[in-house]
Amino acid sequence: MSVESLSPQPTDAVLRSPVDVLSGTVQQGWIDYNGHLNAGYYLVAFDDAIAPWMDFIGLGTAHREVRDITTFSAENHITYVREIGPDEPYVISIQMLGFDRKRIHAFQVMTQTRDNYLVATCEVMSLHIDGPTRRVGLMADEPYRRLGEIWEAHQHLPLPPQVGHVISIRPSEEASLHPDLA
Repeated sequence: MSVESLSPQPTDAVLRSPVDVLSGTVQQGWIDYNGHLNAGYYLVAFDDAIAPWMDFIGLGTAHREVRDITTFSAENHITYVREIGPDEPYVISIQMLGFDRKRIHAFQVMTQTRDNYLVATCEVMSLHIDGPTRRVGLMADEPYRRLGEIWEAHQHLPLPPQVGHVISIRPSEEASLHPDLA
C-alpha cells in the first residue's frame, strides 16, 4: 500500500467536515487469498493516518520532540464495509468525536476514491503520553485549544452509525442446550 500524507497542519482552517489526512493505493502484496485487502493492512492504513492527524492537531513531530510527549492508541474498532482490491486508490478522513486533556476520541473513514464508496471505518481512542514516565499525562495548552477548534467544527456532524458498536452474539436456544456452552 503506497501512502501519502495529505499534510494537514495546525495552522490549516478547520472545516465542518472530516479532515482528509492520508491517501494511498492498495498494493498487490497486501492482498489476501480472497483477492481483497488483508484485514491487518486496514489497521496499518488507519494507523498511518494518525501521524498527519496529530500534525493537524498540533501534536506532531516538532511538538513531541520539544515537549517529550507522544500518543498511544488505547483502543481501535474496525468495521469492514466493502472490499477494496489491488491498485485501488483510497483516502482516509478523520472526524473528532470528543477529547479532554488526556484523550482524543476520533473516527476514521477509508473511502475508495475511484468509485467513491465507503470501504472501512476505525473508531480510535488515543492517549496523550508523557515521554519520561510512559504514562498518560496532560497535554499542553496549544494542542488543547486546537482540539477545541476542531471540536467546535465537528460536534455538529452526524454521528457515524458504526460509532460505539459492541461485538456480541445472543445465544440461540440450540446453543443454550449444548453442554459445552452451558
